[in-house]
Amino acid sequence: MNKAQLIDAIAKKANLTKADAKKALDAFVETTTDTLKSGDKIALVGFGTFGVTKRAASVTKRAARKGRNPQKPNEVINIPAKNVVRFAVGSELKDAVK
Repeated sequence: MNKAQLIDAIAKKANLTKADAKKALDAFVETTTDTLKSGDKIALVGFGTFGVTKRAASVTKRAARKGRNPQKPNEVINIPAKNVVRFAVGSELKDAVK
């Protein structure tokens, strides 16, 4: 499902116009991004938690490492350190998808 299809589905389920559904989805994405950037997490009970890891950190810091260039397998490249967002599935969502 792409963004346009998701907007259509939200509009139908919530009885909104597509414009209102798009505004709501854009607001959710922007708020989620801002919250995770600030180091916090978002917990939606039953659905899941954005930013949580096994160590209960908001965002995981992945260390710099060496890797291989996929176009030139013998070439070693440096992969920089970065922050990685995690998503932990909630029990209701997990049960619904089974």
